[in-house]
Amino acid sequence: MAVKGGASKNLSIWPPLNLQRNLALSPLAKPFNFKPSSATPPLRKSLRVCRCSLVNEQQQQQQEEQASFTEQEKQLIDALIGIQGRGRTAAPQQLNDVERAVQVLEGQEGVPGPTSSDLIEGRWQLMFTTRPGTASPIQRTFVGVDFFNVFQEVYLRTNDPRVSNIVKFSDWIGELKVEAGASIKDGKRILFQFDRAAFSFKFLPFKVPYPVPFRFLGDESKGWLDTTYLSHSGNLRISRGNKGTTFVLQKRTDPRQKLLATISTGTGVREAIDEFISLNKSVAKDEPVLLEGEWRMIWSSQVETDSWLENAGYGLMGSQIVKNGQIKFVVDILPGIRFSMIGKFVKSGTKTYDVTMDDAALIGGPFGYPLEMETNITLELLYNDDKIRISRGYNNILFVHLRTDGS
Repeated sequence: MAVKGGASKNLSIWPPLNLQRNLALSPLAKPFNFKPSSATPPLRKSLRVCRCSLVNEQQQQQQEEQASFTEQEKQLIDALIGIQGRGRTAAPQQLNDVERAVQVLEGQEGVPGPTSSDLIEGRWQLMFTTRPGTASPIQRTFVGVDFFNVFQEVYLRTNDPRVSNIVKFSDWIGELKVEAGASIKDGKRILFQFDRAAFSFKFLPFKVPYPVPFRFLGDESKGWLDTTYLSHSGNLRISRGNKGTTFVLQKRTDPRQKLLATISTGTGVREAIDEFISLNKSVAKDEPVLLEGEWRMIWSSQVETDSWLENAGYGLMGSQIVKNGQIKFVVDILPGIRFSMIGKFVKSGTKTYDVTMDDAALIGGPFGYPLEMETNITLELLYNDDKIRISRGYNNILFVHLRTDGS
């Protein structure tokens, strides 16, 4: 990337041509007093971890996982992709998509009398929940943290039927388990009453009691849970609670959900990406295409440098907007101030694009300051669908982007 001085020469005619695509505005009163440095520190190298190709059993498992959901169930899973905090940070459009998909499934015939079916038994992973103000303390405190895994265990055919909510902090830290005695009221409703809870830490030989006196809570410790949809595969469940909360739970997750869960922990991401790409090679049918939309970067294999201008120019931060044969890098620098850089892309191979970024500016409200910058990148698409894009860009850096425009 070349950053040239002398950008102020263009200010004699305002707005300059290279800014007109970035900004539509009336004459500028005064440009920002900003002079980008032409000397930026070199990109720090990151260690590339090689991984051997996966065995056929894993590819078969991938195909089985994808085939275990019906088309309507896949629509719900697609709506969940990209929602963070199990619904805590969902945009209104995303919430609407999820609610529509939930209503479609609830209107279909799932397993009849789900509380009497063996398919409801076992450990379920919580993928999404609504957030009413009456949510329980455990819900408000832990459920919205992607780093933690949240499960619900349902065991109704024992001498001590129970429903338990579990927050797993990590494999090496431990978990919190909140248990409730349970009983079946009818074909879809489970009655429960919380009666005990404890932390189980890996570094302690004993359990630490959860500081809630359930026996003194009376009716506050009681509730019910309706199962409004249970898939015939036993992999997807929709439930609604007595406090108005909707839950979406899965026993088996979509491969994309597994990848996003790994990214949220920040551990073993490179290996998870390699495995995901390898597994999807067996099911890919068409050449990947750079899809239009707004894409937010959620992970890259390159550590950001000390120069935000270099990070922004190479797409190491912020979002990308792809539309009408153009690509735009957008980075929010400070409240009300953003970096914008526009370029064009041309398909140069089966899964590669040549990208030229040459129209940069700092934008602040209705004002802007043009920057003379140029970046040339070969973009290789390793995987993409209408929700997730995995690519290799400048300096062989791996990127994972999520689509955020609700398409």
